[in-house]
Amino acid sequence: MSKLKVAVIGYGNIGRFAVEAIQAASDMELAGVVRRASSVSKPSTELAGVKVVSDIDDLGKVDVALICGPTRSVPEMAKAIVEKGICTVDSYDIHGELWNVHEMLDAVCKKHNAASIISAGWDPGTDSVIRTLMMAMAPKGITYTNFGPGMSMGHSVVAHSKAGVKNALSMTIPTGTGVHRRMVYVELEDGAKLEDVTAAIKADSYFSHDETHVMAVESVDALQDMGHGVLIERKGVSGKTQNQLIEFRMHINNPALTAQVLVSCARAVVKQKPGCYALPEIAPMDLLAGDKETLIKSLV
Repeated sequence: MSKLKVAVIGYGNIGRFAVEAIQAASDMELAGVVRRASSVSKPSTELAGVKVVSDIDDLGKVDVALICGPTRSVPEMAKAIVEKGICTVDSYDIHGELWNVHEMLDAVCKKHNAASIISAGWDPGTDSVIRTLMMAMAPKGITYTNFGPGMSMGHSVVAHSKAGVKNALSMTIPTGTGVHRRMVYVELEDGAKLEDVTAAIKADSYFSHDETHVMAVESVDALQDMGHGVLIERKGVSGKTQNQLIEFRMHINNPALTAQVLVSCARAVVKQKPGCYALPEIAPMDLLAGDKETLIKSLV
């Protein structure tokens, strides 16, 4: 079988790990990396031997594009790439807007005979699959998802985008029963006022629903750690039997796991009919390399 040609759009934290995961996959080939024109003109030693362009059209044949840019840019980026007939995978993480993006991309995918898997990180993403399985095991009950402690990439990017912020780190601290505290550390630009930056961060929808504390520091890099984690708990009922307690826990490198899920979804997306899908809609075995018989014998 020919290898799947996969492009990486964006070369930030997730993009770097996505390149590594594609290079480690025996059934994939890195078609290239799409970056800003200013970055293309300054070649990176990390990408030696990799085709780096500012337009995906310059990569030739691409089966799947992994969108590794900021979440708020994902819908338009995915739409533009799907309109070229290329399948996409992204890690869009705004839970409240996910269905709207799903429906918009579904129509575009069906029109252009392509497929897209959205929100394919670990939350939303693989954690969504875990919550689905827990609900299947105990249909009546309550699920709590407790993140961290760890760095939230999406929240850090949003905090960094605010006027007066040179760099930012947003840490997610679980307080239990799905409630979280956001600890935001910012390096300020010269002349910037902490109270103005704090107000802008707290007003953003990424932070407005959580207890948020913003602190100025000399160096964000001195504090940064890509580690994160989650504890998902469901207390529920199977049939009429009470007191079913199901738990799932992991401690991870955030961008590395997100990138690996994106790369695994690259296999799955080309197996789907035209349309848009969230990860719980995808058969788990579609994410894996190998033939069905071997996988079933080893997994079931």
